[in-house]
Amino acid sequence: MNYNAIIGKVYEETKGLPNKGKIATYIPELANVDPNRFGVHMTNLNGKGFGVGDHLKKFSIQSIAKVLSLTLAYKIVGEKIWKRVDVEPSGTKFDSLLLLEVNNGIPRNPFVNSGAIVICDILISHLGNAKVDFLAFVRELSNLPDLVYSDKIADSEKANGYRNVALCNFIKSLDNIENDPAVVLDFYFDMCSLEMNCQQVSNMMTYLANGGHKVSDGSEIITKSQSKRINALMLTCGFYDESGEFAFKVGLPGKSGVGGGIVAVYPQHYVITVWSPPLNPHGNSFLGMKFLEEFTTHSDFTIF
Repeated sequence: MNYNAIIGKVYEETKGLPNKGKIATYIPELANVDPNRFGVHMTNLNGKGFGVGDHLKKFSIQSIAKVLSLTLAYKIVGEKIWKRVDVEPSGTKFDSLLLLEVNNGIPRNPFVNSGAIVICDILISHLGNAKVDFLAFVRELSNLPDLVYSDKIADSEKANGYRNVALCNFIKSLDNIENDPAVVLDFYFDMCSLEMNCQQVSNMMTYLANGGHKVSDGSEIITKSQSKRINALMLTCGFYDESGEFAFKVGLPGKSGVGGGIVAVYPQHYVITVWSPPLNPHGNSFLGMKFLEEFTTHSDFTIF
């Protein structure tokens, strides 16, 4: 199947649609991004890729980084991780506090903000220097030795992240944060500030399409079973309260970020990343969601 032709065709069709999304202005630094940016890149498991539009322009990956932090924490602590965070769809906004008290401080899944904050706490407890060690892990995974946190974006989030501060302190009050909330939040905001382009994100995430192994050298990042479980969580929980609709319309495991990026995985086949900054009301890229729906419809290449 000629994926290049399909991607190009769907890209042009999607680009011509009215973009009804809105930039995530609650993080001031993200408000400066050009809303007309739109890029797509696919990487196959043979290492070959194809991109179109702004696929080489860097953007803030934001919550896509939650997949990486979960991967590292799962690699370190194994199945014990699920005692601290659940595996259920939330049905609520990504920064909701609603279910935490009912569930005794156990977040619904690792991809809502509360769950990712708990994952950060786990990493801090098990690593010598979580910020340094996590960045080293992502550098190795992405083959980007010069990758750094964005101070501008992290500082912008730290200055305005009141909901996340509330989440972390509330979970601490329910005994599911072991470390100082200020330290946990500092790591969380830095983690979400990473900037990459569509090509780099697609290449990096191929381990989830390859049974937990890097495509470039075959080294094991996580076990095949762990890779399966992360893909399952991406399918059911990767898009907050729009996860069911994404599974219904697109039919792939995926993860979005409020920087406008979406990464989607077809195990044993490919990883595709889309970036368009304006978001729909659920916090997911408006054009990115449209593109992936049309792409999987035209290619008939989904997990279902």
